[in-house]
Amino acid sequence: MAGWQGRVLRVDLTRKKVVVQELDASVARQFIGGRGLAVKILWDELPPGVDPLSPYNKLVFAAGPLTGLPGPNFGKLVVAAKSPLTEGYGDGNIGTWVAVNLRKAGYDALVVEGKAEKPSYIYIEGDKVEIYDARDLWGLNAWATEEKLQKIHGRDAAVVTIGPAGENLVRFATVVSQKGRSGGRPGMGAVMGSKLLKAVVVKGKGEIPIADKSAYQKLAVEAVKEGSSSPSYGFWMRQGTTSTVEWAQEASVLPTYNFSEGQFEEFEKIGGAAVEKFETDLKSCPLCFMACGHWVPAVEGTAEVDYENIAMLGSNLGIGDLQKVAELNKIADVMGMDTISLGNVLGYAMEASERGLGDKLGFVVEWGDFEAARQLALDIAHRRGFGDLLAEGVKRVAERIGGTDFAIHVKGLEVSAYDCHAAPAMALAYATSPIGAHHKDAWVISWEVKTDRFGYTREKAAKVVELQRIRGGWFETFVGCRFPWVEVGLPLEWYAKLFKAATGVDATPDYFNEVGDRIYALIRAFWIREYGQWSRDMDMPPAKWFKQPLTRGPLKGARLDYDGYNQLLDYYYEIRGWDRRGVPTRETLRKLGLDYVIPTLEKVVELA
Repeated sequence: MAGWQGRVLRVDLTRKKVVVQELDASVARQFIGGRGLAVKILWDELPPGVDPLSPYNKLVFAAGPLTGLPGPNFGKLVVAAKSPLTEGYGDGNIGTWVAVNLRKAGYDALVVEGKAEKPSYIYIEGDKVEIYDARDLWGLNAWATEEKLQKIHGRDAAVVTIGPAGENLVRFATVVSQKGRSGGRPGMGAVMGSKLLKAVVVKGKGEIPIADKSAYQKLAVEAVKEGSSSPSYGFWMRQGTTSTVEWAQEASVLPTYNFSEGQFEEFEKIGGAAVEKFETDLKSCPLCFMACGHWVPAVEGTAEVDYENIAMLGSNLGIGDLQKVAELNKIADVMGMDTISLGNVLGYAMEASERGLGDKLGFVVEWGDFEAARQLALDIAHRRGFGDLLAEGVKRVAERIGGTDFAIHVKGLEVSAYDCHAAPAMALAYATSPIGAHHKDAWVISWEVKTDRFGYTREKAAKVVELQRIRGGWFETFVGCRFPWVEVGLPLEWYAKLFKAATGVDATPDYFNEVGDRIYALIRAFWIREYGQWSRDMDMPPAKWFKQPLTRGPLKGARLDYDGYNQLLDYYYEIRGWDRRGVPTRETLRKLGLDYVIPTLEKVVELA
C-alpha cells in the first residue's frame, strides 16, 4: 500500500501491552489519515459517553500518507481524543519530528489506551517499543522534559511531551514539541496527563513507501521552488502570521477587551512590524520551507510568537507590550497549555471583574494588568488557588459564576483571534468547526472582508463549506501545513499531484472533498452520540456578538443579526445535507458510506 506504512501501533498502558495492527486499505482510502483515521478509530472504539479523563478514552497520534516526505511542509501530526474541554470530538495538529520519525519507524498512527500505574513515557524505535518510568520527569516543564529525554536517547530522538498543565488536567492543556510547537487545543495534553503519560519518544530510520519515487521527488522540488518564488514569500519570512495584527486592526476584527471591540489603541506595539524589529530567531516545523516561528525577547528570555497568541494575550487583555505578551506566551508553551484558551479565560476574568463578579471569581484583575495575568497563568497550570477554577475553561467558569453572555466560546472551545461582530461568515466558521470555535478549518474572514462584509448569503455558507473541505479535509488528512497554499499561493493542484505520486491514488478535488464531507459527518455524529441530543443552538456563535455592538472604530454599532445568522446556518446545513437541527440525514450518511452510523444515531435522535 504505497504512501501508507499500513501499520497502526497500539500501546495499552494499563496492561503494558504493545500490538501492531494492519491498517485496512479501505479505511485508508475512505479516510486517508490524520484526522480521518483518528475519528474513525474513536467512533469505532470509544464507549458512548466515556469520561474523557478516564483510562477508557483513547489518545490517537495520526499521520497521513504525505507526512514525513519532502515537499511543501509535511512535518505535521494530528493528535485526537474525546475532549475533556468540550466533551465532544477534539483534535489538533502539531509540527514535530515525531511526525516524521513515527512514519520512518513504520507506523501511520499510534493509539494510546488505558492508564499507567505510575508516570511513564513511550519509547519507539522501529519495532522496538518500550514503556519507561517517567517519575523523575513528572513535574518538569515541557522544555526541560524534552532536553532530558534527548540527553538520554540522543539528539536525533523526537519528543512530544506535556508540561505541568497536562499533568494537572487543565482542560485546555496541549502537547508540546521542539520548545514552541504546541497542539491539541481541546485538552489533548490533559488526556495524556490522565494516562500518566509524560512523553512519547520516537526514532525512525526506515523508508516511507512511495508509488513513484522519481516523479514524487521531482514534484516536491518544483512545488517548493514555486512556493519560495512567490512575491509574498519575502514578507512572510520577515513577519509570518504576526502581520495579521495590522490587518485585523484595519478590518476591525482584532479581539480587544474580551472580544468587546475590533480595534486596539496600542496595536502597533505588538504587531508584525514590532516583531520584525525585535526578532532574535526564526524556527520552523520539520520539512518546512517557510518558517513561521518568530522568536522575540520576553520579560525573561525569549519566546516564539504568532498572530493568535499575540492577539489573545495582547489586545484581548489590553496589554500593549510585545515583551509582556511574549512572556505570557512562553509560560503557556513551557507549562503546556493553549495560548488561545488562556487568553480567553484571562479576558473573561478581566471582564467579570469589571462587571462586578470579582467576589464570585474570588479575585479582581484589571485590563492590562500583566503581573496579575502572569501569576494567574502559572496558577492555572498548577491548578493553584483561583487558577483551579480558570483551568476548567471559560464555559464552565461562566456556568459557575454567571456571565455566560460574555463567555466567548462555541461548544466549550474558546474562540480564536478574530472578532465577528461584523463578520457573519467567520462566525459561521467558528460555530460549525468540528472541534468547537477554531479558525483552522475555515479561515474565511479574509475573503469575507474583501467581498460582502455584512451579508448573510448562501454564497457565504458555500465558501465556509468549501474551505472546511480543503483546510479541514485535505490538509488534515494527508497531513500537511496550509501555509504554502494560504500565504504564498501554492495551487492546490500540487497537493493532488504529490498525493498521486506518493500513493498511486488519482486524487481529484472531488475525491478529497468527499473524504472531507465523510469526516465532517462522522465527527458530527460523534458529537451527537456523546451529547445524547442535538439542536441548532449548538452551532451558535457567542451571545456577545449579537447583543453588545462595537462602540469604537469605523464599524461602530456593528453586531451580528440573529435572524440573518440563522438563515446563514440553514444554507450551511442544506449544502452539507444535514437537517435543520444540524444532524446528517440518512441519505447523506448512506451517500458517504456511513451506513453503520445510522443505528447508533437513531438511538439518540430522530433521523430525517
